[in-house]
Amino acid sequence: MNPLLDFHLHQTRRQFFGQTGLRLGGMALALMGAKSVGGQLLGAASPERVHPPLPGFPHFAPKAKHLIYLHMNGAPSQLDMWDYKPRLGEYFDKDLPDSVRQGQRITTMTSGQARFPVAPSMFKFSQAGQCGRWISELLPHTAGIVDDLALIKTVHTNAINHDPACTFVMTGSEVSGKASLGSWLAYGLGSENNDLPAFVVLTPTWSSKSAAQALFTRMWSSGFLPGRYNGVALRSVGDPVLYIQNPPGVSGSDRRTMLDALNTLNQRSHEHFGDPETLTRIAQYEMAFRMQSSVPELVDFQGESKATLDLYGDDVKKPGSFAASALLARRLVERGVRCVQVLHRGWDQHGSLPTEIRAQCRDIDQATAALVKDLKQRGLLQDTLIVWGGEFGRTVYSQGKLTRDDYGRDHHPRNFCMWMAGGGVKPGVSYGETDDFSYSPVENPVHLNDLNATLLHCMGINHERFTFKSQGLDQRLTGVEPAAPVKALLA
Repeated sequence: MNPLLDFHLHQTRRQFFGQTGLRLGGMALALMGAKSVGGQLLGAASPERVHPPLPGFPHFAPKAKHLIYLHMNGAPSQLDMWDYKPRLGEYFDKDLPDSVRQGQRITTMTSGQARFPVAPSMFKFSQAGQCGRWISELLPHTAGIVDDLALIKTVHTNAINHDPACTFVMTGSEVSGKASLGSWLAYGLGSENNDLPAFVVLTPTWSSKSAAQALFTRMWSSGFLPGRYNGVALRSVGDPVLYIQNPPGVSGSDRRTMLDALNTLNQRSHEHFGDPETLTRIAQYEMAFRMQSSVPELVDFQGESKATLDLYGDDVKKPGSFAASALLARRLVERGVRCVQVLHRGWDQHGSLPTEIRAQCRDIDQATAALVKDLKQRGLLQDTLIVWGGEFGRTVYSQGKLTRDDYGRDHHPRNFCMWMAGGGVKPGVSYGETDDFSYSPVENPVHLNDLNATLLHCMGINHERFTFKSQGLDQRLTGVEPAAPVKALLA
């Protein structure tokens, strides 16, 4: 898994024997390292697969075959949704004790405030499910699935501002140019669908009126990996993918003839120069041709039952809504797509949080619960891992004016809540605890790299063995510092 061997992998026969014999040893090692689970040779890809896995992948029998990542872009408030702190009522409008903050850094948006008044959540919490999970009134539908969720209350990250934090949560680094989680999975595990991309990105609409953070393609970029592993973003309005439909007067057979000629030219170019990205171009043209028929069928919900549509709520009929995206995510993994990433914007609530978070939760609550239920009743949840969370959390102190029913919260990377459900995860558990102010972990902190190691483990991948040589470093999704799967979360 490095550019040199990747280059030789894509050599023609003449190039291969004329320039190197290195790959013969690599092929032998790959076959020697392949393992058998249940009588099936792991990593032995069928030759007809458009997205084959790497030799030797997965490393061990996976509990999950697909990933749906629900990213709440802008950072949802853990204090108002999951991290119940009943004693905070006693501290309303009192200054956050210095013993809690301990001089830790805060953003420039609140560093100039004369004081840091504690803002308890104005929302009611109650216990739900057999596990007795405390959950906010903002999430009445999610309360019905808490027994299927593994809640992590002590996730923490490195970055304190959105752009580097979003880059970190998706790539394991604040530095742009690294490969995203979905691209790593597409590269290592491939996909079971020949007519759709291995990695698909959805960017639904949102209801909050506050300014939403921008989305950058680096969040679904393949970075240093070959370009064919980029996430493909499906648009919420108009054609799901631009420029794949034939223009008026061009038939499917005409397009096929044109592509055959173009592929011949590209193949000649590859034979001459040996550039692997030329093969990427051929593969992308072919995928676009296949998507001309697969995408219209994918986004057509007419075959869904009334009961299913009712499960997701009225918003499922609105193109581009979070509900429509959640149903589309189920349809994608149902068709064998490896990774689906749903990025819902509008969670950056520095002011008017009670109003804005209500709108955001209305967007996602019913549809998120429906997705878990839908996958479960179809027997797909056991093979699908769902992840929900943001890039960091929110502060316990108010940004700006504080009243009983109005406040804002600044960025808080020291602890925030995420949950997982599905293949490989223990249901109904809560992991980690924070202090009385939801300011710092006091038990079982989980770094984002540990969380990503856990995700990879559920997908049958040892994160320490999943590397790609770039800029002189064996790059990993989980970075170069020590990280490990959280065993307490694993089923």
